Amino acid sequence: MLLYSLLGAIGYLIWIIRMVIICQFVLYLLIAFNVVEMRNRFIQGLWDALNAIVEPMVAPIRRVMPPVGGMDFSYMVLIFGLSLVSRVIGFAAVSALA
Repeated sequence: MLLYSLLGAIGYLIWIIRMVIICQFVLYLLIAFNVVEMRNRFIQGLWDALNAIVEPMVAPIRRVMPPVGGMDFSYMVLIFGLSLVSRVIGFAAVSALA
């Protein structure tokens, strides 16, 4: 039962990380299309906080996979990898109950 709870907590943490990545992407789009401005101190602080959380996870992917045609697919690879890990943890949690 403890293993099931631990795997559930790790799965929840992965879900939170995926949501932070999506929030950073949405904020990036809002900044890119001039909906919000980086001169706003709240937006600047939010961007810095989200970037501090996501960048250490994305940096190794960027070293292996450079931008292709000006597009950075490292965030997509990270979300795909986290989804894969989450699914494996889900299967492990179900098998821990048996």
